[in-house]
Amino acid sequence: MSTQYILAMDQGTTSSRAIIFDGQYAIVEQAQQEFAQHFPDSGWVEHSPADIWQTSLDTARQALANAGISADQIAAIGITNQRETTLLWDRNSGEPVYNAIVWQDRRTADYCNSLKDQGQEPMITSKTGLLLDPYFSATKVAWILDNVEGARARAEAGELAFGTMDTWLLWNLTEGKSHATDATNASRTMLYNIHSGRWDNELLQLFDIPASLLPVVNDCAADFGSTELLGGEVPILGIAGDQQAATLGQACFKTGMMKSTYGTGCFALLNTGDSAVSSRNRLLTTIAYQLDGKTTYALEGSIFIAGAAVQWLRDG
Repeated sequence: MSTQYILAMDQGTTSSRAIIFDGQYAIVEQAQQEFAQHFPDSGWVEHSPADIWQTSLDTARQALANAGISADQIAAIGITNQRETTLLWDRNSGEPVYNAIVWQDRRTADYCNSLKDQGQEPMITSKTGLLLDPYFSATKVAWILDNVEGARARAEAGELAFGTMDTWLLWNLTEGKSHATDATNASRTMLYNIHSGRWDNELLQLFDIPASLLPVVNDCAADFGSTELLGGEVPILGIAGDQQAATLGQACFKTGMMKSTYGTGCFALLNTGDSAVSSRNRLLTTIAYQLDGKTTYALEGSIFIAGAAVQWLRDG
């Protein structure tokens, strides 16, 4: 059979979704599942890693079944994901050491404030384009290492892996063969130097995070491995964080083009081309996308709570 479809896996903050596109980029079929939000303490937000993986796999299988499409008709899988949400797991068993700590989580606010008091924010911003905030992955990783029994020793022994949700899905789809991410997701960890295009040793030392935890960083369009969990071997050829994927989806390919999306939060991204522009108004400088080894940058404005407030009114 001809490979004429693309499967997009969209792992969001409140649901996981799979969409099948045909050769003309029209939607053929989709499936979506919500999953539970966990609030173990004031300002804490967590997800069950098993829920993330199971809903992602189930919706992919459901979309294929509903469309009557087999794995050998899928040319490639692309993954997009809620950014910054942080997970550590055992490299051998694949078992998480703790729940996924969600981007909305504020438990490391005091830690961030102490680093600000030490004057660390300008250095962090100069390397990552980000503000020193609990939003990003670095302080979440540090929290897990310092608060989950045995986690730091296991990390320093090279037994654990870190990932945002794209990396977690990729690890499971490839059954542990691929531990990788893309430049857009890496740029949201507060551990990645967006100018040199690599994990930053000074930041790893600041947050006391072993480099052995980190995934390989690829372009957004790259060979990330393949999966055999959908009824046949399918290559995984694209990854981008959700807001960057939306920027690509809205065809913001020229400097000065901008997209704004409305979901769990609201996010505006402005393409600044090959210039990493610094904001005087506390916007974030980030990677918009990276293709063929060439980095395109963006300025981002973030509103954390938008659709999340509607869901809270509905459920709470």
